[in-house]
Order: sequence, then C-alpha cells, then structure tokens
Amino acid sequence: MTVLAEGDLTGDAVAVAARLIGALFTLDGVGGIIVETEAYCRDDPASHSFRGPGRSNATMFGPAGAVYVYRSYGLHWCANIVTEPGAAVLIRALEPTMGLSVMADRRRTGAPRLLCSGPGRLTEALGITGAHDGASILAPPFRLDLPQLRPTIQTGPRIGISRAVDRPGASASPEAASSAAPFRVKGTEGWRRRLSVSGVVAAAARPPRVAQKRSNQIKP
Repeated sequence: MTVLAEGDLTGDAVAVAARLIGALFTLDGVGGIIVETEAYCRDDPASHSFRGPGRSNATMFGPAGAVYVYRSYGLHWCANIVTEPGAAVLIRALEPTMGLSVMADRRRTGAPRLLCSGPGRLTEALGITGAHDGASILAPPFRLDLPQLRPTIQTGPRIGISRAVDRPGASASPEAASSAAPFRVKGTEGWRRRLSVSGVVAAAARPPRVAQKRSNQIKP
C-alpha cells in the first residue's frame, strides 16, 4: 500500500472514485479494501451539493480529504470523501480485512458478505457516525492507503437515485465478494450486469435471481 497524499484526493470526483478502488480504508484499525464507490459533483442533480451549501452539507464544501458523513433516511450513516468544494466520493463497500471480530459484534453477524456490502453496513461495521463529519481522512483515527498496483476496475451508472440516473460515477472491483454489484439491471434474459471497462459498455448474462431490497442507499 502507498500512503495517501492530499493531492491524490483532489480534483474530479469520478476520477478519484476510480482511484480509491483497492485502497485500504480503516477507522481505529477496523476496515478493509475499498471495492465500490460512487462520485457526486457540484453540477450533479443527484448530489447533496447541487442546491448549494447549507448547514447539513457544509462539510461537502470543505477541502479535499474531509470526511462528509450524513444520515440516510434517519437510519444509516453514509461516509463520503470530499475531492473539491461541492464534490465527494461515497464509499459504498469494503472487502473486510481488519478487525473482523469488532465488525461482527457491531453488525450482529459473522457473515463476511454482510459486514461492509453497502454504505450503511460499512459505517456500522467501522463505527463511523455523525461525530466524524468534518474529520480529515488523512489523519488518525482514519487511515487511507492507495494500492501499489492498480486493480481491475469496472465503471457504470449509480444506483438508488431518481435524478441524473444515466450519469456515470460508480466504480467497483469486479471480483470482490463484498461488492453490492451496482451495475445489475433486469432484462428479458433475467438479471444482467452492465459493465463498462475502459469506456466500453457490455452486458454479462446472469441467472435469474430475486431482487434484493436496498433500503440503505441514499446519495450525497
């Protein structure tokens, strides 16, 4: 892993969202490898920053590296990393690698797939709350290290939003067991997964399956 510098987080949120895939993300030594992210920019109708700064989203207009934490539907905390004023990357899923017993206690399950596969599960497993809003991701108790080797990354549309639905911004590790699989769309051949690799969009056929309810996904 490579120690992160502020410049690694500065600039276009879509680029930073892809750059964070494979990074080690922990809080007080509990966490894992980032496998799924989503980008939200100032001119994005689906972003909390679209209508300008306010009391609830003030951190999103802070410096690069600030941690923007908000409550989703009054139920779940969601953690984002600011990349520039008005833009941030939502950390959607981790592959848990450190502090698994702590995560299991907090999540009340020992199933690795259920520890950090989703923004609400992730924050509960790591113990991220509104008290961390405005903290720096570059300083303790947080740790964020970039991978030495760039992993394979898939990009595609974000999920769980009703505006700017076709705008790209989601990045994921294709093989991660903890990924919440953000690129699934339902078609005539059952479930298909839309993938965009190096800008080329493809659809991979999948067996029919029951859709999972995604109640903890509201966007910044």
